Amino acid sequence: MNDVFKALSDPTRRKILHMLKEKEMCAGDISDIFDISKPSISHHLNILTQAGLVLREKKGQNVYYSLNTTVFQEVLQWFFDFKKRGDHVD
Repeated sequence: MNDVFKALSDPTRRKILHMLKEKEMCAGDISDIFDISKPSISHHLNILTQAGLVLREKKGQNVYYSLNTTVFQEVLQWFFDFKKRGDHVD
């Protein structure tokens, strides 16, 4: 869970996630939208992948990225459980 929160703490990574919410994208298409270097985008994508928020799939010469909705469901469940425990303080 720590890797997820670390990944979500960066505005560039949050923007990448927002873009991937719409459709899967290759690294080149993602980097074209930002005014930062391709290695920096690659670094952000690696952090998102390591956190499990993003899936990567090689198709031919390109690597495509998509959201891993399973991890988002786990994070939401964590928040709901956190809220529920907060409502019943012993």
